Amino acid sequence: MSLLIREPVERMDRPYARRWWALGVLCLSLLIAVMANTALTVAAPDMTRDLDLSSSDLQWVIDAYTVPYAALMLLFGAIGDKYSRRGALVLGLVVLSAGAGAGALVDSATAVIAARAVMGVGAAMIMPATLSLLASTFPREERAKAITLWAATSGIAIAAGPLIAGALLEHYGWASTFLIDIPVAAVAVLGAFVLVPPSKAADQGRIDYVGGLLSVVWIGALIYMIIEGPGFGWGASAVTAAVIAAVGLALFVVWELRHPRPVLDVRKFAERGFSGANLAVALFFVAVFGAFLYLTQHLQFVLQYDPLETGIRMLPLAGAVFLGTALTGVLTPRLGAKVMVTAGMVGGTTALALLTATDAGSTYGDFVPALIILGVSLGFAVSPCTDAIMGAFPESELGVGGAVNDTSLELGGSLGIAVLGSVLATSYADGLADETKGSKLPAYALEQAQDSVGAGGGVAQAIGGQARKLAEQAGAPGTTPQKAAELKAQAGELAQNAEQMKHAVGSAFSDAVAHTSLVGAVVLGAGTLIVAFLLPRKGQEKRPQESAGEGPEGARETVKEPVAQGRG
Repeated sequence: MSLLIREPVERMDRPYARRWWALGVLCLSLLIAVMANTALTVAAPDMTRDLDLSSSDLQWVIDAYTVPYAALMLLFGAIGDKYSRRGALVLGLVVLSAGAGAGALVDSATAVIAARAVMGVGAAMIMPATLSLLASTFPREERAKAITLWAATSGIAIAAGPLIAGALLEHYGWASTFLIDIPVAAVAVLGAFVLVPPSKAADQGRIDYVGGLLSVVWIGALIYMIIEGPGFGWGASAVTAAVIAAVGLALFVVWELRHPRPVLDVRKFAERGFSGANLAVALFFVAVFGAFLYLTQHLQFVLQYDPLETGIRMLPLAGAVFLGTALTGVLTPRLGAKVMVTAGMVGGTTALALLTATDAGSTYGDFVPALIILGVSLGFAVSPCTDAIMGAFPESELGVGGAVNDTSLELGGSLGIAVLGSVLATSYADGLADETKGSKLPAYALEQAQDSVGAGGGVAQAIGGQARKLAEQAGAPGTTPQKAAELKAQAGELAQNAEQMKHAVGSAFSDAVAHTSLVGAVVLGAGTLIVAFLLPRKGQEKRPQESAGEGPEGARETVKEPVAQGRG
């Protein structure tokens, strides 16, 4: 028997025997794609110092991954459906690895941004492929359980990224957080050929490339606007992106409604359950990515944990996600998706509400209940939504279904980082100005400290460094008593200013976390009401589309001479 599996899953006469091993490969691939983004949150300070990144540079180092990732998923999902879902997965892993290798070797902001964009292109192939291969490999009665494990991996990767990056940064530079992707991706590529059966849609016909390109234009422009507008101001580029996104979306909808085989049947969004599931995914990840952004900063810059310690302290979130998904697998068949998703969104709102109590005296222990509730809630909400979204697509469009789910997730995450990040930055800057009012801090130093909490900490350290230098000069041989007294007085004043600045930065950022959490809780709470209205009750869900003989079960009935490996 050949080591590599070549038998297409559509030709197998029974469920693929090694499907749970195949799921492990798909989850590993998903882990790489998600961690490539979340690991950067703890590597960013080292990268900023080594490459001398401005705040704008750092923002685009992070978001250069997001724009192609979100914009290309729908088109790549359709291409994978037609030609090869496994091929799309493998090619995506190779492209992401190539981008990661380049990112580790370059030494300029522009080059790192370009490398991150290449990684985003690879992730855009990987993400829809993981879901489409999952759905094509597992029979319908097992899909919900498989998707639950897939969703758990996605949630765990959010917390695991900072942990692994933190461990690497203990001994190596920020480049190691890029290089780690390469051996893991190599294992996933090998696993894909050995364990994941090839799959593609039967009789797909010509791809709607016009619709696909229009989706790239409007989604890419929308993501760019979301990043640029709140973060850098509504200048010409952000406004132009908004116009392009609006016009592109209108053209996309008109074209898809008229096309006989659209890349995405936009009529699906008229179905309440489908729209509700997509809205729930987007809104939940607004909260998760937004909270993740400011909690990791608070742990590092206010509570002074190093990258590894920060990653360890995010583990309760990962454990809670696993617990939530395990409970979801048991409770969803009994209570229905509507109850589980609504409960998850209520829990997420509660977690954000708990964070509104954050102040300068808050410790890590004050964050743990919110992390646990947020993780369990994520487990409750995401897998039922993903199952509902994938169930709305026939077997020939599983890649497109995976792309729709992942695009909703990425749009939500981008909104969370951009909008809540903008609220956080504005609240912090205003709070720091209030905290330092009446101080002798120079205007340029205050402006620099207002740029970010990391910059504020840097200003406090710089002032403290000046105080130490003056103290050393005061004790230097040959310094007259009068001069030494003057230097000591100046050093004492600077040391006091440094301590005041450190306290002001921590207090202002803590208040900003509380204010931003309140905004997030209001947004998620309002969204919960809308989603609860849209999602159908148990027993009223629309049955998944599947043409006779098209899905795995139907296809297997038509096979007269199954191959031995297909039988497992």
